[in-house]
Amino acid sequence: MLLTYSNSALMTLSIPNAMGISTMNARDSFSLNPNLLSSLTSFHSFQEYSGSTFRLPVKIRIPPKKFCHRALTIRNEVPQNADFPRYYSKKEKKPFPTPIVELRRAARERLKRMKDTPRKPMSAPRNGLLVKSLIPTAYNVYNARITLINNLKKLLKVVPVHACGWCSEIHVGPVGHPFKSCKGAHSNIRNSLHEWTNAYVEDILIPIEAYHLFDRLGKRIPHEQRFSIPRIPAVVELCIQAGVEIPELPTKRRRKPIIYIGRKEFIDADESELPDEVPEEPKKPLLAEIPDSEIVAPLNNEETVRIAEETLQAWERMRRGAKRLMRMYRVRVCGYCPEIHVGSSGHKAQNCGAHKHQQRNGQHGWQSAVLDDLIPPRFVWHVPDVNGPPLQRELRSFYGQAPAVVEMCIQAGAALPEEYKSTMRLDVGIPSTLKEAEMVV
Repeated sequence: MLLTYSNSALMTLSIPNAMGISTMNARDSFSLNPNLLSSLTSFHSFQEYSGSTFRLPVKIRIPPKKFCHRALTIRNEVPQNADFPRYYSKKEKKPFPTPIVELRRAARERLKRMKDTPRKPMSAPRNGLLVKSLIPTAYNVYNARITLINNLKKLLKVVPVHACGWCSEIHVGPVGHPFKSCKGAHSNIRNSLHEWTNAYVEDILIPIEAYHLFDRLGKRIPHEQRFSIPRIPAVVELCIQAGVEIPELPTKRRRKPIIYIGRKEFIDADESELPDEVPEEPKKPLLAEIPDSEIVAPLNNEETVRIAEETLQAWERMRRGAKRLMRMYRVRVCGYCPEIHVGSSGHKAQNCGAHKHQQRNGQHGWQSAVLDDLIPPRFVWHVPDVNGPPLQRELRSFYGQAPAVVEMCIQAGAALPEEYKSTMRLDVGIPSTLKEAEMVV
């Protein structure tokens, strides 16, 4: 492929390893001498070189002619091998999605803009009404979650998934991995080795529950009512507040915006003049979970691949739709524990048992939640070849990771999504022996 001298041009380089350039990580950069670049462009195709090559989407910034004596910088724009998600200790607080300094700066700028302008009426959903454009999205997220659960139950019949009996770690593969990473009870006696058992759907999809609110704009839940209010999956509560109608879980719907009489006090508008509301048919039929006794394993390989593809699409549809709903409907998370609350402000239940909860009297440290707080992806080790040799303890740094749902679908025959290739480290060559691994620089 020919190189074109255009500023900020996105192209694909195929550079032989004989040039002294090895595989780069995400956001890495290296410099090429102008003489070397001119010699490379003299060839019509880089395939004339012998030896192994690697392809990497890069952006070449060509300086002006008067600065041509400087080295050219080639930066990686697409992550090739990204790091795993950081593991946060239970003794430290989660970082804010947006730093406090930026939040305060944005608040000051917002006050300056609103100083000489009349106050505008609040828009949905802050005024008590629903965002009508997001109601179909809420139904799609709810049905995607049900489809995901039903298909995972079917895939568990054909894809082996192991769970540790002492800690929360799981592994997707014929046998459990040999890594010494168990942090459960009596792990020092077992030399931090796992004891593998059969896994269930709850091990793959972490159950995150939240309180169901009859009125999402009502008063905060006090500590005394923590046992009288039902708890449901947090994703389901988000869908209900966004417009999903479930007869078993009623919620208050307003047809007129609320009237504020104070900073945090409001009254409902008079709706007696409005005509009686006619019950509408649901926007989409709601799916139901299949009982475990009625789950049937796939009959052949083609059906397994079809279910795996459908499961992967449901996983992406649920996460993409939930992220869109979270932009309008607030979701709060405790900075010390996984407690989730769907609403503008968190509840007052003093049931936080995280590190140093005695100093906070069991109260939660509420902050804005991100998508991984609502739908946490449980990362597992990626098995390069299911039919090949098992994972080796000495080659742990060469293996990649992927969410358990994605790893199950890949082992069942689904196509690998592009966004997960970076953490799975598919472009990293795994040494065949320990001696070869020690020679890696």
